[in-house]
Amino acid sequence: MNELPHEIKLTYIIAIIVMLLFVGFIIMVVFVYNKKQLIQQQENQIKESEFQNQLLQKELERQKAIQLERERISQDMHDDLGAGISAIKLQAEFLKYKVKEVTYTEDLEAIITTSEDMNLAMREILWSLNSQNDTIGNFIDYTSLYVERFLDKTGITLQLDSNIIESETNLPVKARRNLFLVVKEAVHNVYKHSQAKCLNIQFEQTSVDFKIEVIDDGIGLSEVVKKGNGLTNMELRMEKIDGKFEIIETTKGTRLLFQYTFTA
Repeated sequence: MNELPHEIKLTYIIAIIVMLLFVGFIIMVVFVYNKKQLIQQQENQIKESEFQNQLLQKELERQKAIQLERERISQDMHDDLGAGISAIKLQAEFLKYKVKEVTYTEDLEAIITTSEDMNLAMREILWSLNSQNDTIGNFIDYTSLYVERFLDKTGITLQLDSNIIESETNLPVKARRNLFLVVKEAVHNVYKHSQAKCLNIQFEQTSVDFKIEVIDDGIGLSEVVKKGNGLTNMELRMEKIDGKFEIIETTKGTRLLFQYTFTA
């Protein structure tokens, strides 16, 4: 190249400089484009995040409104309906002592019993509506107390076992309500049909689910009970909360499993 004329050397140098400048320009354009793309992606992510935050805020506001409405309904039922049922019961008891005819006494006794049943049912509804009760710990306490009171004047011995990781774990109202009703139905079946001497209810929580087992030492499930509405209702209620109902084979008595899986 040293033998080339000066003009050609200069031309080569200029060509190389132009190529280098062109390559540099291309690199700069690509860099600027990538930078703009990155900034655009970040802006899109920020907008998406803001949109998600707005949706979350709206959902929180909706949940809060639902909670306030639940509490309002609960309070109204307690103040109005509860007071009315109690008044009917008191009036019926008063008339029962004033009226001596046996026929009227039996009717009044029926009114008192109905009032007590309605009052109990209302308490269950109020419990299910109260958002402060949406925990596994509260569910176990309330269910255990109900079963203890129900079996108090029967000959059935009750044993309650609990293996819970975190008692404050949220248990949605729908799940809490249906789980209580299946346990209630199971305990009533034990009392009416099993001829059992002992009843064991086990509560167990894992990282993914909540299990309840109702175990008795009675005569087992007869064909009448198997074909009745009780077991069908249990299965339907567990389906409503995407849960599982299973009759576990056992050599004596009956063993029922209710399993609810926590949602992510």
